[in-house]
Amino acid sequence: MGIVEEAHNVKVLGTGEQVLVLAHGFGTDQSVWKHLVPHLLDDFKVILYDNMGAGTTNPDYFDFDRYSSLEGYAYDLLAILEEFQVESCILVGHSVSGMIGAIASLSRPDLFSKIVMISASPRYLNDVDYYGGFEQDDLNQLFEAMQSNYKAWCSGFAPLAVGGDMDSVAVQEFSRTLFNMRPDIALSVAQNIFQSDMRQILHLVTVPCRILQSMKDLAVPVVVSEYLHQHISGESIVEVMPSDGHLPQLSSPDVVIPVLLRHIRSDIAA
Repeated sequence: MGIVEEAHNVKVLGTGEQVLVLAHGFGTDQSVWKHLVPHLLDDFKVILYDNMGAGTTNPDYFDFDRYSSLEGYAYDLLAILEEFQVESCILVGHSVSGMIGAIASLSRPDLFSKIVMISASPRYLNDVDYYGGFEQDDLNQLFEAMQSNYKAWCSGFAPLAVGGDMDSVAVQEFSRTLFNMRPDIALSVAQNIFQSDMRQILHLVTVPCRILQSMKDLAVPVVVSEYLHQHISGESIVEVMPSDGHLPQLSSPDVVIPVLLRHIRSDIAA
């Protein structure tokens, strides 16, 4: 087992020829794809991995400098594709991994036949002529809450992000993976993501993109999906799903999995 494979808990499943890579977002790990994976195994070679900093990874491998920007994660994705000798793949990127995939595609567009983004955002902060959903004060309060009592913050944030009550299985699952993160790493990752601004790279993205978004999402307003569509240079289409929350593949699989499969399997023109 190579060091990249071990560090990111890479798993390769399925019997298909075409490679499909599943990349998770903040506070989760590859288990967030558990409802989707069984539908892919006959048709695809599926690569699952954990972003560095996830609770399932070794915290000793987390380099605070490397992961102070999203480029560090993009380099990791490219390293995984290189280690497994992937020449072309479909990337399904949830939340921040949608942007990580976009960054990786700038240097190696040949590696990505399509990027399917779920709940992705190029910027979370509001700006002049841009609505990201958050003011700086909102983020400062979020970071302070994480610092003061991380476990309590997880318990409060999980139902807000997922949508639903604390008793739902999806909320419990997101609470578990959030709480598995080391608190100082979780804070660093959250600060990096929520303060990031990737708007300036969108016009450089030439890979076809599918932009999927919940109708209601605490972290990403629906208008952001349209912003991505308008500013990505490559062909793109948007679908707003009748789902609630930032992790719809976990919380609303009956709604979201058929939509995901359709976008994975079809071309833009279809």
